[in-house]
Amino acid sequence: MARGEHHRIHAHDRVQRNRLRVAQEAARLMSEHGIRDFHHAKRKAAERLGVLDEQALPRNHEIEDALREHQRIFQGESQPQLVRARREAAVEAMRFLLRFEPRLVGAVLDGTADSHSAVCLHVFSDDPEAIGIYLREHGVPVETQTRRLRVSREEQVEYPVLLFAADNIPFDLTVLPHNALRQAPLDRIDEKPMRRASLSSVEIMLAEEDSEQDDFERKLAAALR
Repeated sequence: MARGEHHRIHAHDRVQRNRLRVAQEAARLMSEHGIRDFHHAKRKAAERLGVLDEQALPRNHEIEDALREHQRIFQGESQPQLVRARREAAVEAMRFLLRFEPRLVGAVLDGTADSHSAVCLHVFSDDPEAIGIYLREHGVPVETQTRRLRVSREEQVEYPVLLFAADNIPFDLTVLPHNALRQAPLDRIDEKPMRRASLSSVEIMLAEEDSEQDDFERKLAAALR
């Protein structure tokens, strides 16, 4: 093998190793410190590791894969329970907010939620004030913010956000117009339309988890006889 070719392969391997190292460190920071922004976690991880090469910075989906692996290894028992509790809380909130056609999004839906994660919902009204008024009328104190979401590769739109807590679980509601039911904003990981789940879909998800758990317990009981 020519010296130049050997050097090129060695450099490529070094970049790939650094991508993996940065992804794993970013996943650790997200899991242990509650960082939710992939870009911020990536930059912080690269800084901590002294990785300066832009080519060695992982894509968001690589960090998400590393996050799932980190949770599997270090939080194999506790993390699924946290996800389950937040999905159950999401069902209760979605029933309460049913008139606003809520959709579950984010880490609670995709299964990467942890103790820092809020239950993130999209709610829909052409009157942005209506949902905040509804919550306050029912005794729910809310904090208001705004959030920019990418609706296409070229365009970002700012939407109202309502924050509150119930039973020590934080909730994060993004208020969208009704026409946004037809087309979800783009996901921060792959820039495809964001995955969203209706109330019935989340209820089915929980029922399937219960069924799987029952099957596991029956098999375990049979094996121990």
